[in-house]
Amino acid sequence: MSDFPTTIQGHPAGEGPGWNDSAELHKTADGGGVFNVFKAIRRDTVANLIRYVMHLPETEQGNYSVQKDGDRLLEIGDIRRLYRRTDFPHGVTG
Repeated sequence: MSDFPTTIQGHPAGEGPGWNDSAELHKTADGGGVFNVFKAIRRDTVANLIRYVMHLPETEQGNYSVQKDGDRLLEIGDIRRLYRRTDFPHGVTG
């Protein structure tokens, strides 16, 4: 289930975070901008990219963010919070 728009008044839309929605992994200091899509390190599902970041050494995790399709940016605090959710799919998805 896609949850576009991804936020309504600053809160995620839909019933869940859209674990299987498409997203991109970015370095947090890549500058964003019009060509941001060309700066993506990898493209996968939201769950797989969260899992990827959380398996990095803790000192490196803050260097990455997940850009969910629809312009929802998940920074390290969001990533950690979502990973700790009881409904997070800890097995490989997609």
